[in-house]
Amino acid sequence: MIIILKNKQTLNIDEFSFKCCIGKRGKTYNKKEGDFKTPKGIFSLGNLYYRHDREKKPNTKIKCIKIRRDTICCHDIRYKKKYNRILRNDYKIKHETLFRKDHKYNFVLPINYNSKNITGKGSCIFIHLTKNYNPTEGCIALEKENFLILLKLINPHTKILIK
Repeated sequence: MIIILKNKQTLNIDEFSFKCCIGKRGKTYNKKEGDFKTPKGIFSLGNLYYRHDREKKPNTKIKCIKIRRDTICCHDIRYKKKYNRILRNDYKIKHETLFRKDHKYNFVLPINYNSKNITGKGSCIFIHLTKNYNPTEGCIALEKENFLILLKLINPHTKILIK
C-alpha cells in the first residue's frame, strides 16, 4: 500500500483523497535542516505517537506509542547519534517537543526520511494534524477526521511517495 502526495494540497491512498498542507517553501530532493521544505522521495512510516491524555488510542495496524511530557525529536546537528530520533528530553539538545499545548501533535506519524540520520539533511518530518491548512515547516498535515481515516487504511508496510 502506498500513500501519494499528489500535489501541495492532496494526499491519495486507494480511492481516498485527503486535503493536506506541506512545507511553506514546497518540496525538494535536497532537504536541509530548517529550510521549510517537504522532502521528495519514497519513504516508510514510523510508529504512531499520540497524546493519550487528549485522545484515545486510534483504530490502526500501526504500533501506537503514548507521547509523554518529555518526548522530543532531536534536530540538533551537534549530536549525530541523537539527530532525527524521537527520544526522552535531556534538555541539552535542540529539539521539537511532541507534548504541545496546541492540537498539532495529538497524533504524530513519523515519515522515515533521512533514516541514516545525516546531520543537517533535515529531521522531524511527520504527518500530523492541522485545523487551518497553514503551511508547515516541512511536514504533511491533515485534519483530524481524515488523519483517523488514513490510520485505518495503512499498515506497517505502507510507504509514502512525495513527488
